Amino acid sequence: MLRAFGELTVPSRLLVVNQFGINLGFYLVLPFLATYMGSLGFAAATIGLVLALRNLSQQGMFLVGGSAADRIGCRPMIILGCALRILAFGLFVVVDDLPGLVVAAVLTGLAGAFFNPAVRAYLMHEAGDRRAEVFSVFNVFGHVGALAGPLLGAALLAVDFRLVAGVACAVFTVLTVAQLFVLPARPVEPQDRGVIGSWGEVVSNRRFLLFALGGAGYFALFNQLYLVLPVEAERVSGVTGAVSAVFVVSTLVGIAGQVRITAWCRARWSEGRSMAVGLLLMGTGFVPIGVAAPFVPTAAAGEWTAAGLLAVAPVLAGTVVFTVGMAMTSPFSLSLLPRVGSEQLAGTYYGWYYLVSAVVVAITNTAVGELLDRFPDGSGRWVPFAVLLAIGAAGGAVIAGMARTGRLEPRPVPTT
Repeated sequence: MLRAFGELTVPSRLLVVNQFGINLGFYLVLPFLATYMGSLGFAAATIGLVLALRNLSQQGMFLVGGSAADRIGCRPMIILGCALRILAFGLFVVVDDLPGLVVAAVLTGLAGAFFNPAVRAYLMHEAGDRRAEVFSVFNVFGHVGALAGPLLGAALLAVDFRLVAGVACAVFTVLTVAQLFVLPARPVEPQDRGVIGSWGEVVSNRRFLLFALGGAGYFALFNQLYLVLPVEAERVSGVTGAVSAVFVVSTLVGIAGQVRITAWCRARWSEGRSMAVGLLLMGTGFVPIGVAAPFVPTAAAGEWTAAGLLAVAPVLAGTVVFTVGMAMTSPFSLSLLPRVGSEQLAGTYYGWYYLVSAVVVAITNTAVGELLDRFPDGSGRWVPFAVLLAIGAAGGAVIAGMARTGRLEPRPVPTT
């Protein structure tokens, strides 16, 4: 992995390290926000509303952030997004009333909407024909930040949540300064149409829309790291710490395997086939969990036991398969996106891609959550896992079909 990092251009290295810092700062705070608000006396419904507003402000504004990156440049949007995170996490340090917490949460999401499409569009232009490899290194550094953030946050939380937010604020201050002085500006390609016109191009691009629907399966399954996998791990083991085990296993597999998996796929398969197989593998990760779930009763809350370790083994095994699928899918989906879209409007296409995915995730999470409630135990517990397998298979089939029919190939350059 260090060799792959060393082969990157200087701007790519900065953005890869930037992704580590972004995830470090984000996961320092967000996993503990609900607990902090609970300690302040807020009801669960209020906490859920604040978290929902944060997600909506990020997912709903991806399109605006991506379109702005195409028009004013990726660098200004990356810097603006990181600067907004300074303000957002700084607010968490000084406010503890509901309006202040809502503003801080919304700014946190808005910041992500500004820098996420811009970072990916910048890397896409910088990487040339090595996009999958660059995005695989990008993912590894993101995994490391996502692992380090909660660990550091848990240690700092023993002192005060405001210290946690203050450290996150400092992290984003360093990132913002580094990008101001080190990240070079890229030339902004002139746009021959307005924002509405560019959005019209996207929604009329059937190839992109089909790709976005297939790729949305990745996000629908990825979000089960926060829903199905931790819920099932805790249910069968009776141990709250089983939730952490899921994240640690997934993160370690991603760190250790991402670059190797990308290189292995690149040497043997096309990008489309790699993505399709990855989606299917993500769905397949829920098979051992679904097979075991009807036979494993809900465990009483307590400490780890031999029975609890045995019961959680299918969940952790499924998490390994699921994460390998993620490692196959993510870099190739980001590499293919400009090909089915447009390099000139890369930010706009990234924004639409994430917006479509956000809608699919909202529908999927609601449906899967309803199935988990409907089949809390016993013979029907396999149903939600079967649905997730079907989502992976359907997404993989869409991408495989596009690859087979040549719709993932670059568009021919017009001749004059």
